Amino acid sequence: MLDREGFRPNVGIILLNAHNEVWWGKRVREHSWQFPQGGIKYGETPEQAMYRELEEEIGLRQEHVKIVGRTRDWLRYEVPDHFIKREIRGHYRGQKQIWFLLRMCARDNDVNLRLTDHPEFDAWRWHDYWVPLDVVIEFKRDVYQRALQELSRFLTWPANGGHTHERRHTARYLRQPHAPRQPAPDQPCAPEPQLVLVPSKD
Repeated sequence: MLDREGFRPNVGIILLNAHNEVWWGKRVREHSWQFPQGGIKYGETPEQAMYRELEEEIGLRQEHVKIVGRTRDWLRYEVPDHFIKREIRGHYRGQKQIWFLLRMCARDNDVNLRLTDHPEFDAWRWHDYWVPLDVVIEFKRDVYQRALQELSRFLTWPANGGHTHERRHTARYLRQPHAPRQPAPDQPCAPEPQLVLVPSKD
């Protein structure tokens, strides 16, 4: 499903923990890291696509997260020709994305990278909010920077009530398939503080 300009509608997901660290995934059999993302199917809203991709790629369901914010408009990136299948060259230009900022209400061990037969990631970790863009594939870096900048307005610092925590940023790897999880007890996220946005001077 492409728009008139050749861009495929897509969603991107920035998932926060209680310390305002972001979920950072390593692509299967690659040395690049990225946020979860995926295409919007015909008839889906961006929000519906986001929840579907969240479950397919990292195993979390709607009740495991809370939406904190989203980008105001589409963010676009073009894909170089050598990454595009020959049969759609000349029609497909790249992705246009709505990015969502989510707060995780679940536990780390609720993450499951093998919920599908074709996992996107083979490791993940929590990372400081401003992720290193040099490990992101080059043609996505500008969109990542713009999404992080726009969504940072929804954050309050320091996170988690002002307490400081030393955290080890260790990677977690693919888990073996397991039996379906029983519904976890309700663990609602704490309400996000209301922010007052000050118009920029430029």
